[in-house]
Amino acid sequence: MDMVNLKINGIPVTAPKGATVLDAAKEAGIDIPTLCYLKEINEIGACRLCLVEVQEKRGDTLGPARMVTSCVYPVTEGMEVVTNSPKIAASRKTNLELLVSNHNKECLSCVRSTTCELQRLCREYGVDENHFQGAKTECTIDDSSSAIIRDTSKCILCRRCVAACRNMQGIGVIGANNRGFDTVIGTAMDVPLNTTSCINCGQCIVACPTGALHERDDADKVFAALADPTKKVYICAAPSVRAQIGECFGYEPGTDCEGKMVAAIRRLGFDGVFDMNVTADLTIVEEANELIGRLNNGGALPMITSCSPGWIKYCEHYFPEMTENLSTCKSPQQMFGALMKTYYAQKHGLNPKDIVFVSAIPCTAKKFEVGRPHQFAAGVPDVDIAITTRELGRMIQKAGINFKALKDEKFDAPFSNGSGAGVIFGATGGVMEAALRYAAEVILGKKLEQVEFNEVRGVEGVKFAAYKLGDLEIKVAVASGTKNAKELLNKVKSGEVDVQFIEIMACPGGCVNGGGQPYQPASVRNSIDLRAVRAAVLYKADADMDLRKSQDSSDVKKIYKEFLGEPNSHKAHEVLHTTYIKRGL
Repeated sequence: MDMVNLKINGIPVTAPKGATVLDAAKEAGIDIPTLCYLKEINEIGACRLCLVEVQEKRGDTLGPARMVTSCVYPVTEGMEVVTNSPKIAASRKTNLELLVSNHNKECLSCVRSTTCELQRLCREYGVDENHFQGAKTECTIDDSSSAIIRDTSKCILCRRCVAACRNMQGIGVIGANNRGFDTVIGTAMDVPLNTTSCINCGQCIVACPTGALHERDDADKVFAALADPTKKVYICAAPSVRAQIGECFGYEPGTDCEGKMVAAIRRLGFDGVFDMNVTADLTIVEEANELIGRLNNGGALPMITSCSPGWIKYCEHYFPEMTENLSTCKSPQQMFGALMKTYYAQKHGLNPKDIVFVSAIPCTAKKFEVGRPHQFAAGVPDVDIAITTRELGRMIQKAGINFKALKDEKFDAPFSNGSGAGVIFGATGGVMEAALRYAAEVILGKKLEQVEFNEVRGVEGVKFAAYKLGDLEIKVAVASGTKNAKELLNKVKSGEVDVQFIEIMACPGGCVNGGGQPYQPASVRNSIDLRAVRAAVLYKADADMDLRKSQDSSDVKKIYKEFLGEPNSHKAHEVLHTTYIKRGL
């Protein structure tokens, strides 16, 4: 690799040819502030916060100092860079004051207070928020979506949300409207978000540096239910929530806080705190049997997993002809709610109407999913309220619970005996691996000793693998992020790719990178691969468990014995399966 020698703040630095000044500075341990920059997603030099002074070699001498945007400016041999001069600091302060002059400064009531990247930089640079006075761009609040709220009064036009939607997810339902001072980020023709093909994935939210985008907060609904003496309020937590909830309380990414999470939720007053791993296992048993049935008896192939509601809505909009290929299984969230209001209610003599079922999930699209049709196994919604990891964190804080001081506690029975296969659902490739652990045993007719299927692990956007199981070869594919899903499905349609089973997650990296996960600033997102760090928590938990296959869960066996009968039975289809809509564009 060709290397370039330069100096940054007088320190000799070596960087790869083609690297930006921002990259070179980071490798030298020097942080340059940014607002619009997201590595490999939004590299446009728009916010001007990353301005630095450079002098480039002209023969044997240095040329005059110039201000450049470090996020897009390449290093050159002999270049000298200054990142922290009074001139640069003054420029950054002025840029920040111009941004806040057109910004809603109701910071105390903003959902991003203390986690806002604009707020932090203004504090660091001693910004006078009233330095520039005058007209403000006309703003709107779009609360039409069941999952995502857009408040343009807090938008700084960094375009990170636009890039996440268009460049990362390949959707592009939001963009810049109007010109000049009147520019706003919005939908085409400013139609309500819920009338577009938005899939509610929430990647725009985690990309946003301010409070211009946030999930619809349903915490008050949960608190109201908990205070209602006529209701039984239960909650289940998705696998990846335990791997991220600690980030809301200052823990480093990659910290498993399952025990503290359970203890904290119990102190909120829920009547039962359950592990969604159990219905992840149940999903695998149903889905794997559905796949085997299609392979043996005919059916739409390749079969595609149905756990990710953002992906389901994407398929309904962009590949409606392939909804026939979707597994008919409900997601683990919806299966859990359905069982609580049928099986659990019957066992405990409860009226389903008196149960409020809450899910704690890493996904904003789950808020849309609770209102989907055919999700009413007991005649009432399977799930009443879906709250994100962030909302759960805020609820714990509001209730005055000292998360770090809590001792570990365990999930409540009877839904506490999930397997490692259910745990890894939160990482891309996890659903596929869990299904293979089941299908391999059924097809081979013997106990599976080696349960790892490493070929489907990792954060790559698209992965392929083939497994010889007796006389049958199963060819599989895994995609995460809808842009990657589009690429894969187009190749399937053209015949370029031949597989029998596909796993798709709407969010790049899977649920561990979901739109409802804790905020991390660009400085963190640009430095470490959160997808891999967070997924490692789930794979370690799986590896540490004695129970690693869905079919071995005693809870799953009990549910079939006492209620469902056999996998894919008529009863199972009534309670655990669903249908889809060909929405189109």
